[in-house]
Amino acid sequence: MDLGSFPFKKEEANVGLFCDCFPPVMDGVSVCVENYAKWIQKMAGGVKVITPNVPGADYSKLDYQVIDYVSVPVPKREPYVTGIAEVDPRFLVNISKIRFKIIHAHCPFATGAAARRLARHQGIPLVATFHSKYRDDFARVLPKVVVDGIIKYIVDFYERADLVWVPQESVIDVIREYGYKGNVEVMDNGSDLVADYPEKYFVDARNELGIKPEEFVMLFVGQHIWEKNPRLIIESLARMGDVPFRMYFIGTGYAEQEMKALVSEKGLDDKVTFVGSITDRAKLTRYYAASDLFLFPSLYDNAPLVVREAAALHSPAVMAAGATASTILKDGENGFLVKNDPVDMEARLRELVADPERVHRVGVQASKTIVRSWEDCVGEALDRYNVLLKIRNLPTIDRI
Repeated sequence: MDLGSFPFKKEEANVGLFCDCFPPVMDGVSVCVENYAKWIQKMAGGVKVITPNVPGADYSKLDYQVIDYVSVPVPKREPYVTGIAEVDPRFLVNISKIRFKIIHAHCPFATGAAARRLARHQGIPLVATFHSKYRDDFARVLPKVVVDGIIKYIVDFYERADLVWVPQESVIDVIREYGYKGNVEVMDNGSDLVADYPEKYFVDARNELGIKPEEFVMLFVGQHIWEKNPRLIIESLARMGDVPFRMYFIGTGYAEQEMKALVSEKGLDDKVTFVGSITDRAKLTRYYAASDLFLFPSLYDNAPLVVREAAALHSPAVMAAGATASTILKDGENGFLVKNDPVDMEARLRELVADPERVHRVGVQASKTIVRSWEDCVGEALDRYNVLLKIRNLPTIDRI
């Protein structure tokens, strides 16, 4: 059964946002799609989000429609889900009632495949964003020959798109390394935490967490997986027993229990707190505001939103030199770079703990140089959609 094959009178819609991950499952891609949906709806209306069903999710209070399809859990990657759109009759009926102007896929897999088929069926452009280092995800659990096959599929997916976006310049190298040879454009991600926060907000955030005046606060937000290099953080902090600090890990993932065990083994239980997943953005913002430094030495990420979110609250990032994600930083100006070595990271952290005024200055500079609002970014995305639609001689998207 083909997507869009039912003979219903079509509801006209502007943009279909197709993603394999959407709140309440929280990661960088889901936050990105959520903000695209929010701002496109405000600026132009007619946005629909297409995603696998997350058990217990309630989308009834949103300003836009979420069209989900039956799903199954992704093995060993809770709470992620996946599925095949075409096997869900309810979904097929719902999607067949809609005529889109343009489709934007934020994933190359299950939902991305549905996006490609629907775009072809309706004769409209497909925009596809390359968000993640997919090879790393699969290499951890699958043989190389299988991984190579998946990467070939991914490259084929992006080669069939009308327009391919990456979230920052350095990610072009990643998609090229996978074998993609087509055109690529950089389309920045934004932050929903851009605001003029008064000094009292930062003071209150620290007080709410019971942080002592002399304690230096460090934070990690993201999936608790070894690919994001949390071992480097823990091993570095284990060498700083004489330093009054607090460390918070926010998120969940397959490595969470092993990370907790390593923290206990290193005698850090009284200084390190595992907060778990936070879906309340206001609560998460308070953790950013309470932190002095954001530790994110990941070798895995392409363009993590969390680094920009922390910067919006004046918390500069410590990242691994040479990592794809770290190219947005200038060491000592709007963030800090370290070697992938606990001795080097310990030395840098000691230096920064001893000079909190410098850390604050760099954090303020980070908020000015690497943070854009989602409103600004999505407005630019709408303009780019319209350029593509004009090239194809198709109706453009009108602003409200």
